[in-house]
Amino acid sequence: MIPVQGYAGQTVAVLGLGRSGRATAAALQEGGAHPVVWDDSAVAREAAHDAGFDLRDLTKPGAFAGVALLVVSPGIPHLYPAPNPVIAAAWDAQVPVDNDIGLFFKSFATEDWESFDTMPRVIAVTGSNGKSTTAALIHHILVENGRPAQLAGNIGRGVLDIEPAHDGEVVVLELSSYQTDLARHITPDVAVFTNLSPDHLDRHAGLGGYFAAKRRLFAEGGPDRAIIGVDEAEGRYMANQLSEGPGDDRVIRISSGQKLAGEGWNVFARKGFLAEHRKGRQVGSIDLRAVGGLPGAHNHQNACAAYAACRTLGLGPKGIEAAMQSYPGLPHRSQVVAVRDGVSFVNDSKATNVDSAAKALAAFPKIRWICGGLQKEGGLDGLLPHLGHVSKAYVIGREAADFARQLTGAEAEVCGTMAIAVAKAVAEAEAGEVVLLAPAAASFDQYDSFERRGEDFIRCVTDAIG
Repeated sequence: MIPVQGYAGQTVAVLGLGRSGRATAAALQEGGAHPVVWDDSAVAREAAHDAGFDLRDLTKPGAFAGVALLVVSPGIPHLYPAPNPVIAAAWDAQVPVDNDIGLFFKSFATEDWESFDTMPRVIAVTGSNGKSTTAALIHHILVENGRPAQLAGNIGRGVLDIEPAHDGEVVVLELSSYQTDLARHITPDVAVFTNLSPDHLDRHAGLGGYFAAKRRLFAEGGPDRAIIGVDEAEGRYMANQLSEGPGDDRVIRISSGQKLAGEGWNVFARKGFLAEHRKGRQVGSIDLRAVGGLPGAHNHQNACAAYAACRTLGLGPKGIEAAMQSYPGLPHRSQVVAVRDGVSFVNDSKATNVDSAAKALAAFPKIRWICGGLQKEGGLDGLLPHLGHVSKAYVIGREAADFARQLTGAEAEVCGTMAIAVAKAVAEAEAGEVVLLAPAAASFDQYDSFERRGEDFIRCVTDAIG
């Protein structure tokens, strides 16, 4: 646990008692603060009370009397589409609002570091797609190369729930826009931006607000090294803003699909090969085609980001390549769950938006595609150029009929449930095809999370193929 510094003897309110909220309350207590906690859920409140935390109804007038800080869980809106009433009340009471990410960066360094030979480092990864895989891959590479490392944030453990740093340790954080948007302190040593595509637009009042939330990690964080995906205009803009000129190697540009030229530090993947260029010369390369845990061009972009991050820490190309070969992949992200009679079954339930689903479709030549769910803003037009890989779509979810109508140019069958979709896909799939779950939609019309949806896919596949 990371004890929160700066609030000893003070009352700090915590709103939201999920994983991060509970860890935050415990870390505040460990640092000498007095946490008072609240959640809309009576079950969550009861669990917190049983754990010894003091409840305070933050919705009541005067609830912020004597409170030094309000710490908010990431799922709670603080500005758009409307401020949560508790957050608005904190503003009116002139109580600062922060989240666990801000408290982590404020509290991570301690006096113990003065005795370390090598200072701990923090690598923070954000972006629309690929940030979980990139963060997990960086952690895997570090561990395989004998570097002490912890993985936390939007993946694995809450940031305040990890262990205090050891000499030379690296903490790898996956950070969502919800987390970067509000944190009052955000100072990584290395920051990674994978890509940008429309997502969470209601929470950020549009694409510009969404990008601004991601950009805070770089503009306000001031990392020593910034690794920027430049396959979209936003990435090219940010790389240009952060760089002082062509030879500024504090900015590392990465790409999947295009060769990057110039005097700067560039890492890119083309036709399955990763290349690192510095000062106009190639200094490293990796054949990614045989890396089973990283299929497809979108995962090759993740590989470029992870490679660049590890190179900033002094790891050599050969050590990075060897570690990539053993990377097993993450559940629900291009996860091969079964192979039978030449048909592969791939769980990419994390493909919850159009861009991530399009990248999944581009990764395989012949696909029986299971898709559908709670549609996000913007429609499905971004998928249409990739439907040539789709032998047939099997559409699930509450909006299945409308979803299927938008898939012009591909055969689509409304199935409704996962069990029906998997059974039909299994019956019709031929050798060489991939039965792919890449929903291009949120899960909440039928499941509590994308994880539950992916688990249901795996269960249905197991039942169908025996």
